[in-house]
Amino acid sequence: MWIVYKIVKLFFDLLSLAILARVFLSWFNLSPYHPIMSFLIQITEPVLAPLRRVIPPIGMIDITPVVAIILLQMMEGIILAILSGIFW
Repeated sequence: MWIVYKIVKLFFDLLSLAILARVFLSWFNLSPYHPIMSFLIQITEPVLAPLRRVIPPIGMIDITPVVAIILLQMMEGIILAILSGIFW
């Protein structure tokens, strides 16, 4: 059952990393049609789009990636704690 724990952790870590990569690449004004950027948008948009509807930008700064990563880390902690209790 350790494998389930590791897969869940890997999923949340990779999603957080994809959000960070998207933010960093957006600073370099990379086209959304670039294959890497397009891939990152497809992966992260289902997480970021609902948050953008609720959280307005502060000036020119979109804080939804920060909020998304915080929420993902909280969800990861809760799910892993539940899995730890179930399997051990």
